[in-house]
Amino acid sequence: MALFDLPLDQLETYRPQVPEPDDLDAFWRRTLDEARARPALVDAVRVDTGLALVDTWDVTFAGHGGDPVKAWFSRPTGSDGTPLPAVVEYAGYGRGRGFPHERLTWVAAGYASLVMDTRGQGSQHGSGGDTPDPVGSGPAAPGFVTRGIEDPSGYYYTRLITDAVRAVDAVRELPGVDPARVVAAGNSQGGGLSLAVAGLVPDLAALLTSVPFLCHVGRALGITDQHPYGEVVTYLAVQREKVDQVMRTLSYVDGVNLGRRATAPAHFAVALRDSICPPSTVFAAYNHYGSRGGSPVVETEICVYPFNHHEGGDALHVRRQLEWLRERVPVPPRSYGHAG
Repeated sequence: MALFDLPLDQLETYRPQVPEPDDLDAFWRRTLDEARARPALVDAVRVDTGLALVDTWDVTFAGHGGDPVKAWFSRPTGSDGTPLPAVVEYAGYGRGRGFPHERLTWVAAGYASLVMDTRGQGSQHGSGGDTPDPVGSGPAAPGFVTRGIEDPSGYYYTRLITDAVRAVDAVRELPGVDPARVVAAGNSQGGGLSLAVAGLVPDLAALLTSVPFLCHVGRALGITDQHPYGEVVTYLAVQREKVDQVMRTLSYVDGVNLGRRATAPAHFAVALRDSICPPSTVFAAYNHYGSRGGSPVVETEICVYPFNHHEGGDALHVRRQLEWLRERVPVPPRSYGHAG
């Protein structure tokens, strides 16, 4: 894909007016209060993964509507002393939590790690998932983006974002975690979820979001028909009279609107040839991040990959994330294997 969006000098100052519903805060307060009426942590069972240097638990927590959501919780072996900061990681579109040994970067760096499963997903990419989505919906295009899209209360991404917030609630109850130092992280769909969490959890320690999905959705629908956004295009090509209704629902989960409310330091990534999550949609979220209500400027940084598509910075970017996070949310020296 050649460069197709705004030039970089315009992207760096791109702050579009993204429609925001008047009751956005009340909607999410009500939604999360209902979810939090139940205890977050349901179960945590120690599992043998064959990894000598990592301890892992199969976790179940209560997500939206009390639905059980699975996750893998891991921490470095022998880290039972000083509580560790924890990274809560969210999966990309079509992926589930996979196997514990697939995501060891944060544990190897000395952090505790919670990898959230994705309700109803896990059969398009990766190694699978274990969490069903028990909630039905009306007519929808193939995929997940249009399920329940006529009403924000029943929308799939309302449920998934609620699950993501509850994952933070759950990790704070797990052994060996410092509840004051929890980080949200993810790429693509996971990047969109982590961005939403940063806007909905006021005491998050940091955000790592790469090529996030569900940002400035109106523009995305205007400049790309790549999936997952293409699912909305397909849906509205048939449901022609529901454009306003659909756009209203999407405004409740748009990462620009939710990210405005964030206060945690944030590290972004964008790829200028990305037609799946177009660069202007990522910059819209980045440039609006933490800006609501004239609050103090939130620390942000963005890594730009001019020649990359949706893979962004890939392994190089992970190294940059590790360096950035280590300075802002350091782990105790003991977790690196040094003398305590």
